[in-house]
Amino acid sequence: MGLTFDCAGLAPGPTAPQPAPGTLLGLLAAPAGEVITLAAGPHLDDAPGMQPVVRVLAGIGARLCTLPGVLSAVWRPAHAWMTPVYFQKVVGKWLAGGPFPALGLTTLERDSDGSIYTRGLALMTGQELRFAPDARLGAADFARIAVRLIHALIEIEPLALPHQFTGPDGEVIDVAPMPDARWLRVTVRR
Repeated sequence: MGLTFDCAGLAPGPTAPQPAPGTLLGLLAAPAGEVITLAAGPHLDDAPGMQPVVRVLAGIGARLCTLPGVLSAVWRPAHAWMTPVYFQKVVGKWLAGGPFPALGLTTLERDSDGSIYTRGLALMTGQELRFAPDARLGAADFARIAVRLIHALIEIEPLALPHQFTGPDGEVIDVAPMPDARWLRVTVRR
């Protein structure tokens, strides 16, 4: 597709640094070992989050996961560590026309105040979601709603004004830019 990517950490060169700890998907612990990184080439410095670039990068990563000895795939923007099989599966489905791999290329984190926020969505949209603490919603509810919003948001421009979405169970979801436009406040109405 005319895109070039840089691969670092291959012998005989030095190994790449170990990625920061993060969310584990299908792993009990982050494995240690030789690290190989793949990143968009310098000509893509202004477009690392464009969907065509992300699709090709993820596709190459999924192919690399088929090599013998691969212990994990790490999607750095989301701080997501996942099994090679999981990464191949979710990326493969996306590249075949399926849904964006929201739980893999993004993650959900809990802040000290109990709020839930996304990590990694900003790569493609420039914005992350932040859910206020809500005792009525369990972890699975937050995940289903976040996945629905992530799918919608990667298809549109960054939100500059409040917007209303419909949740997976028909609930009304209000999404509004916070004063720091990098964050979107999410409120679920039932």
